Amino acid sequence: MIKKTYAIAALTMVLFMASCASEVKEEKLDESPALRVKVNQVEKNTNSPFLSVSGTIQAVNSADLSTRIMGYVNKVHVHVGDQVKKGQLLVSINNADLQAKQAQVKAGIAEATVAFNSAKKDYNRFKSLFADQSASQKELDDITANFEMAQARLEAANQMKNEVNAQFAYSNITAPFSGIITRKNVEEGNMANAGATLISLEAPGSFEVMAMVPETEISEIKTGITVDVLVKSIRQTLKGKVAEVSTSAKNTGGQYLVKIKLDNTDANILSGMFTTVQFPVERKTTSKMVLIPTEALVTNGQLSGVYTVSQSNTALLRWLRLGRTFGDQVEVLSGLNSDEAYIVTAEGKLYNGAKITIQ
Repeated sequence: MIKKTYAIAALTMVLFMASCASEVKEEKLDESPALRVKVNQVEKNTNSPFLSVSGTIQAVNSADLSTRIMGYVNKVHVHVGDQVKKGQLLVSINNADLQAKQAQVKAGIAEATVAFNSAKKDYNRFKSLFADQSASQKELDDITANFEMAQARLEAANQMKNEVNAQFAYSNITAPFSGIITRKNVEEGNMANAGATLISLEAPGSFEVMAMVPETEISEIKTGITVDVLVKSIRQTLKGKVAEVSTSAKNTGGQYLVKIKLDNTDANILSGMFTTVQFPVERKTTSKMVLIPTEALVTNGQLSGVYTVSQSNTALLRWLRLGRTFGDQVEVLSGLNSDEAYIVTAEGKLYNGAKITIQ
């Protein structure tokens, strides 16, 4: 009887200690700080019914300069941001190999010239002898063949000289037009590889926008139509005209490239700035879209999602199926209901189940 009483008491003590440990663990979890977050409520799109797509500004006249020879860079004569004139020397590449080859070519030309002059004299002499019937037809034919071969060797040597001179032009990289240096990929002492970009150059003052238009609307885009171009970084809307419309989306995943020539402007725009292009074309879809800002998206490989707010005020990752992009917003096809809130920014690292407090 006494042993049974001790067993019951021990079991009760174990259960009591387990309960206490659980309470301590819960208290520790409850003491974890909540992340301050900013949320937006999902709303149906009420923006302009006209087609808007993202684009990027680039200079109309730009060039990536490279060389056709391999060699060490002797000197880079410019820096990024420098203004250069057409024909100005930008990069000098060591051409010691070309100089040696040039010397060989000159020697070959001299040798071929001597042989040609000698063959020419023999040819003229045997022509006279043959006319006086002092030389046979075979002798004249042999001398003629020798003369023609000497003439061909001299021509080949001169062509080799032209080839070497052309290669010398690639050892000195010059500006093809006046502009501004936008990128420099080499320094003195680096190895310049054939075909690799060494210097990038742009002519300022004339810009265009490269935009991608979905296949559902591309048939409505015509060259010459006027469009509005919102430059996000300077918050200005510029005017432009459609200059080119691609007829193939083979390598662009159903998106067609449209080039817009911007009107002359005093706005401080630079290559690489992001834009939103609005075409005077009504969207073909009649259903209202659910749009969320791209900054709220979370990506993992090919998956895209957004953090939502659970009923217990914790972060809940929701994977989405996305549609087209309109400026800085993206269309949500499925995965997010219209009565839900999603997290835009957080003061800390979000994860599933993280406690949050809404600002």
